[in-house]
Amino acid sequence: MILEYPDSVKQAAAEHPYPLLFATISGAHLYGFPSRDSDWDIRGVHVLPAREIFGLFETRDTVEQSVKSPLELDLVTHDAKKFFGLLLKRNGYVLEQLYSPLIVQSSAEHEELKRIALGCITRFHSNHYLGFAATQWGLFEAEQPRRLKPLLYTFRVLLTGIHLMNTGQVEANLRRLNDEFRLPYIDDLIARKTQGEEQSTLAEADVEFYKNEYRRLRSELESNSDRSTLPEAPLCKQELSDLLIRLRQSQTYQGK
Repeated sequence: MILEYPDSVKQAAAEHPYPLLFATISGAHLYGFPSRDSDWDIRGVHVLPAREIFGLFETRDTVEQSVKSPLELDLVTHDAKKFFGLLLKRNGYVLEQLYSPLIVQSSAEHEELKRIALGCITRFHSNHYLGFAATQWGLFEAEQPRRLKPLLYTFRVLLTGIHLMNTGQVEANLRRLNDEFRLPYIDDLIARKTQGEEQSTLAEADVEFYKNEYRRLRSELESNSDRSTLPEAPLCKQELSDLLIRLRQSQTYQGK
């Protein structure tokens, strides 16, 4: 479903230099805990035209744009070939971008890719979420005063990973995840983050409790990965290749 967003968000997608397969919202807005001053993270897939693929000039397989006013925007898109390669590398981040329900721009091929990418989900996607959680927890522990943002990201990725191992479905919104997991402290952390500023901090007295929860959820993700019935390797490479060839050949994606 394509929702209404600030004009500058829609404009950033509309003015992209290449045709877009899709553009979606990621970051705190997707995860369900944007602060009043959170920036807008736009992610997506563009399609390089054949003349650039086969020409002598350097291709832009990644396009990055940042805008500070009137809203702070961060737009990153990958060419279809690069994005498809990331899907095959068990990258949970690109899965979340692909399946984000916060759609700025879409296409029939976007819907086709979502169907195909279900065959890219493996039980080893758990490694992505374990690694991401460890990075965010490290940030949380290293900072003084300790910020809410990396703590929420830690719990968000662990619950997303557990849910993925159990269901094979991508859910990145922490509020919806907690409807399933019912962890009493999550709603309180979200409320404190969304009602405060982006750099809201946490009382030192609470850290030991959250450390125990981090270890518990990490262990649960590891156990669920071991028991998961998801395949060990992606099953979608041929379909992705066929889609990429059609995208390169399509007049729709030959240029704006």
